[in-house]
Amino acid sequence: MAAGAAAAAGAWVLVLSLWGAVVGDRNITARIGKPLVLNCRGAPKKPPQQLEWKLNTGRTEAWKVLSPQGGPWDSVARVLPNGSLLLPAVGIQDEGTFRCRATSRNGKETRSTYQVRVYQIPGKPEIINPASELMAGVPSKVGTCVSEGGYPAGTLSWHWDGKPLIPDGKGVSVQEETRRHPETGLFTLQSELMVTPAQGGAPHPTFSCSFSPGLPRRRALHAAPIQLNVWESVPLEVQVMVEPGGMLAPGGTVTLTCETPAQSSVQIHWIKDGMPLPLPPSPMLVLSEVKPEDQGTYSCVAMHPSHGSQESRGVSVVIETDKEGPTTGYVEGQGLGTVALALGILGGLGIAVLLIGAIMWRRRQRQRQERKAPENQEEEEEEERTELNQSEEPEAAESGAAGP
Repeated sequence: MAAGAAAAAGAWVLVLSLWGAVVGDRNITARIGKPLVLNCRGAPKKPPQQLEWKLNTGRTEAWKVLSPQGGPWDSVARVLPNGSLLLPAVGIQDEGTFRCRATSRNGKETRSTYQVRVYQIPGKPEIINPASELMAGVPSKVGTCVSEGGYPAGTLSWHWDGKPLIPDGKGVSVQEETRRHPETGLFTLQSELMVTPAQGGAPHPTFSCSFSPGLPRRRALHAAPIQLNVWESVPLEVQVMVEPGGMLAPGGTVTLTCETPAQSSVQIHWIKDGMPLPLPPSPMLVLSEVKPEDQGTYSCVAMHPSHGSQESRGVSVVIETDKEGPTTGYVEGQGLGTVALALGILGGLGIAVLLIGAIMWRRRQRQRQERKAPENQEEEEEEERTELNQSEEPEAAESGAAGP
């Protein structure tokens, strides 16, 4: 009977050595769901044995002593015939301290203590919701790295062209989230990466993420990398093109096209005389069978997710009303601005000529007045002399009449 028990114990040890773990070290790491065998050093290999196993784990509130004869704890942990302790399927609740005290036939006492930790390797991390492109100088989301079903939680890290990315809150930022399954206790990690590519940087950077277990001597797991295009951040140049050119008569058709550098990611809206037109977004506006009420100034607004909105210069559409009416056709906003500028310059030159003429006229008037002033003075002196002569003649006549 004893020989059969010893053979069975040896078979257990051999099977568990190949399938699970047979250890004698103090710090133990075991994979969740696998068997674990802890040796009781110093214990006789065959009965009779004097040994005691006790444990303090997540399953106990204090130290629990196990009986070599078996008991209700056999499904969790039981003592084998050779004195070792078997955990058939180690779990998260089995993390803790295990102690064995054995006395040899010579009376020597040996103690063994083990700190047990468990782990679960998750699946390879994955980058979900990756961006299609990035814009230089604009903060953009690269994607979200997800790792599911690991224990302990571990960490996620990002790499840019093979180099680790360190969040600095400026050009690189990471938003992390950790969730734990309420039943299995396994962790799910999420890491969302935001970057601001530099102007003139690499046009096709490669991003990847990796999961690092929270235990030593465990290799990191890497997600499949993604490669993105980086567009240089340049202002949108929006302009309206008109077809056909030339004269436009009532009943004709004119097509206005809004041109932008990035047509794929832009929504185009149309405006007439400063009011949005109730039309779905479209880069083309077709006016069929035009009427006088279609006359006005048209412009387009390009809505870009990174640049915001940009409005083009206005284009004036003039419809011929009668033969004596104004010349028909289209005049782009830039041409109108040039005409207005030319008219302003001509008006300024005309005003300057008028001011110079007025100043010259006043100067000539002053010169004429200065020339007339001496002539007036001579006339006044001549009049005074005449008056004196006239006053002297009566006096001489009176003096002659009073003579002898």
